[in-house]
Amino acid sequence: MMKNSGAVLSTTALLVLGYALCSSLLAVINKYAVTYFPYPSLLTALQYLTSAGGVHLLGLAGLLHHDALAWDTVKRFLPAALVFYLAIFTNTHLLKHANVDTFIVFRSSTPLLVAIADTFFRRQQFPSRYTLAALLVILGGAIGYVLTDSAFSVTAYSWAAAYLVTITTEMVYIKHMVTNLGLNTWGFVYYNNLLSLAMAPFFWIVTGEYSEVARASWESLFQFQAVFSVALSCVFGLAISFFGFAARKAISATAFTVTGVVNKLLTVIINVLIWDKHASTVGILFLLLTIVGGVLYQQSTAMPKPSSQPSEVVVSKPMESLGDKEEEAEEEEDEEAGFLKKSSE
Repeated sequence: MMKNSGAVLSTTALLVLGYALCSSLLAVINKYAVTYFPYPSLLTALQYLTSAGGVHLLGLAGLLHHDALAWDTVKRFLPAALVFYLAIFTNTHLLKHANVDTFIVFRSSTPLLVAIADTFFRRQQFPSRYTLAALLVILGGAIGYVLTDSAFSVTAYSWAAAYLVTITTEMVYIKHMVTNLGLNTWGFVYYNNLLSLAMAPFFWIVTGEYSEVARASWESLFQFQAVFSVALSCVFGLAISFFGFAARKAISATAFTVTGVVNKLLTVIINVLIWDKHASTVGILFLLLTIVGGVLYQQSTAMPKPSSQPSEVVVSKPMESLGDKEEEAEEEEDEEAGFLKKSSE
């Protein structure tokens, strides 16, 4: 039993670590890509094509197994794919108009909103006062950053607000889908990217990006830095698709979101070292405050919660007797949060 628990924790650790690494690097890579290839919708479409095509080809070669395409599953998954597409769509447009630090700050604000959404829409327990305080530290850091942002622009912050709404919705809804739809991890990657790819032409027309690409010169589209950055973003797009869905299946929606916040510390370091488009010193300090809030959140969720029932009643109620899936999910989230605390030390 202990060996099985250790294996599960080791697998979860690898999945969370893989997601953290991809998430830390992808923001910088995407910013690099849209700088030399300023067509966000086409960039995301190429990422979807790489991910869906890669999974399909690897499946044909027998190197992995994914769920087959079925119309009933497509209809059930389509809303989730639309939310995912909108989150990536607003993400890349935000990176086009703002620096990486602005993206990180708004991404860091999502745990508070996800925790509230989890409570009202997924019937999870409302955060404790200590946990809520940690989430408010994240929000306070985000507000401080905005107030000290000398590069503030209406366009950038409009995309940031749209991203905040879509990524919060995506975090909660995708967690619901991976819990209830029954696809394996590669099946989720395949469906998600294939359906997102099918939506891409609509957004090309709506944004008018297709005309910008048509007017672009062959040299600008296929210069080395453009091709290299797009290829790199596609590879990491496939990687984060797998690790993202696998991590979602292993941990709660809020814990998954906070994992994405805390690993942004690496993104900040990379961004400051290799990129000249970053925030001021004061702005970075507020950005670091949001990361501190993420660490405090992990510590708060790892603390044992006092039981509101007599101990003999709790002991006499085995886990197997919990028929309600939401109650089981709450128990699992407590264990997952404790693991996250250990893995961060």
